[in-house]
Amino acid sequence: MAINLKSSFEIIPSKSPIFYCAKKKCKAIVIACNTASAAAYEELRDNFKNIIPIINVIDPMIEEVIADNALSKVGIIGTKTTIQSGIYQEKLTRRKPSLPFAAMATPLLATMIEEGFYNDNISHAILTEYLNAPDLKGIDGIVLACTHYPLIKKEIDQYYKGKVKIFDSAQVVAAKLKWILEKEGLAHDNSRPSPNEFFISDYTESFKIATKIFFESEVQLTQIDLT
Repeated sequence: MAINLKSSFEIIPSKSPIFYCAKKKCKAIVIACNTASAAAYEELRDNFKNIIPIINVIDPMIEEVIADNALSKVGIIGTKTTIQSGIYQEKLTRRKPSLPFAAMATPLLATMIEEGFYNDNISHAILTEYLNAPDLKGIDGIVLACTHYPLIKKEIDQYYKGKVKIFDSAQVVAAKLKWILEKEGLAHDNSRPSPNEFFISDYTESFKIATKIFFESEVQLTQIDLT
């Protein structure tokens, strides 16, 4: 892949988030949402090929699952939109048809996490109701098909008493991103400080709360206009 942001971003529509990221000299873009990955990844990948690496959160998870030959049945939990898109089901069936799986929408979990209800009695009751579903019986691996779910990974592990392997997109996608940056010669060499910057197109209090939950500290958010 020949990446040249400086000479390439001029062809991107100026109000596109990709244009904004390219102007900021971003080295890669991660679509950090399963629902958005299902809806937009292929189009973005095709439109910006050789301009900037674009990574979704679904394919790295599929690769991780199919590489594990010890699995006998996998569960997939995510939002209604992600599960109803059928993208995990299609990719698993196509790439490893011998692996049984069960996909189940767990729509209350993301809202529960965003509102700060996790690792408590409320989240425990909701999780138990979902994970006790008949479709998930007999699984020895579970895919967290929502980028909110790593925050309740510990609770999920406790429910299964450590006997079910948990596929966490935070770890899997970070490893994939590291591999791509190193492959393209774009990895940071740690020779100089690299401060974090956070830009958002729509500011809401719930999003601010969610960032504090994820980063365990206050995060400075800068709103930008992409309309």
